[in-house]
Amino acid sequence: MTQKATKTKLIIFGISGDLAKRKLLPALDQIFAVDEFNDVTIVGVSRRDISLPETVSKKVRSRTSLFRMNMAESADYVRLKEEVVTKTENAIVYLAVPPLAVGQIVRMMGEAGINTPNVKVLFEKPFGIDYASSVEMNDLISQYFTPEQTYRIDHYLAKEMAQNIVMFRRSNALLARVWNKASIESIEIVATEKIGIEGRAEFYEQTGALRDVLQGHMMQLLALATMDIPDNFTWDQLPTLRLSALQSLDAADPREALRAQYDSYQKEVDNAGSTTETFVATTLHSTNPNWEGVPFRLITGKALNEKSTEIRVYFRKTHDAQTNCLTLKIQPNEGVSIMLHVKKPGYTRELEEHTLSFSYPEDARLPDAYEQVLVDSVRAEQSLFTSGEETIESWRVLQPLLDSWAMGDTLRYYPKGSSPSQIIMQK
Repeated sequence: MTQKATKTKLIIFGISGDLAKRKLLPALDQIFAVDEFNDVTIVGVSRRDISLPETVSKKVRSRTSLFRMNMAESADYVRLKEEVVTKTENAIVYLAVPPLAVGQIVRMMGEAGINTPNVKVLFEKPFGIDYASSVEMNDLISQYFTPEQTYRIDHYLAKEMAQNIVMFRRSNALLARVWNKASIESIEIVATEKIGIEGRAEFYEQTGALRDVLQGHMMQLLALATMDIPDNFTWDQLPTLRLSALQSLDAADPREALRAQYDSYQKEVDNAGSTTETFVATTLHSTNPNWEGVPFRLITGKALNEKSTEIRVYFRKTHDAQTNCLTLKIQPNEGVSIMLHVKKPGYTRELEEHTLSFSYPEDARLPDAYEQVLVDSVRAEQSLFTSGEETIESWRVLQPLLDSWAMGDTLRYYPKGSSPSQIIMQK
């Protein structure tokens, strides 16, 4: 059940950073247009005196105060608690900071007592860099914060069409009946970008395509597409259902995966011989009786022929002339489409292929994912946030790929603008 927003302070660590400027402050501008959120104010935390960007609206500016502190100094956390965090209102701490700073901030907040029941903490990905580090990070967080206080953000889960996957499966009888191995041959999840690393050399050298997109975003989409949905479904059940779907996955087999790198990447990062992957394709399998024998193909990469994120569901054919693909489009142009054969107009009995599709009207405003994330955190709704157990299970599944690649597994190369199929079909 949706909870009404209460008096809340949103404390943003990293208010001067790129994420706050590009995503958080514009999202808050939209949220503040709704009367329900009149009791939400912002405290921006920064190491130095700053001024808000000129693009910030008067509405946001009027509700924002700034708090200067050294995030490595324990006394400043005590001062933050005394001057900002009160027991009479909720506090949401948004850690829009580099990943390496998160552990220290969590520990210092906990030691300063900024972990009372009225405090919630929002974490940006990545949630660890492998299985061991994700377990370590979850253990650290759980020392100071309960699961009810902890919100791990995967903004793909908050996208309108990602939420629609659940509604689409559950609320349409035709699909609910055939969403299983008896009718579905395979599921393919593809997330491609036309751009390369765009000046993010240091970040990408430490991350790569598997950690950047596949481990979080794509594994969550796979969980949404394959989780069991009970008849009495409620949104509060969503994290548990996603977790069960991830737990049923076998560990990835390196023999069913490949990694590749676009041909100018090493020059862009000024690191000849870099083995960081910019493309990953892998096939996963589930032990869930509903999905045994159905391959799940996950493909992601940069510097490819198009920007697109979609789930393609291939139904079993009874003969080769049938169409069989249903597509759930996550971005851009969110919607659903299915390929159909129809009779070509005229005197012959020839068939032609057409697309039956749904998309939102051009004038429909879909909330930005960060708007949804912030609204749900104010309302204390956790269904669109990733649990610690989910992050650990996702890393469990993918860890064999990291282990194999660390041993020098083959790296392919591809020219910018390639399609995924061209990379996969390379000899």
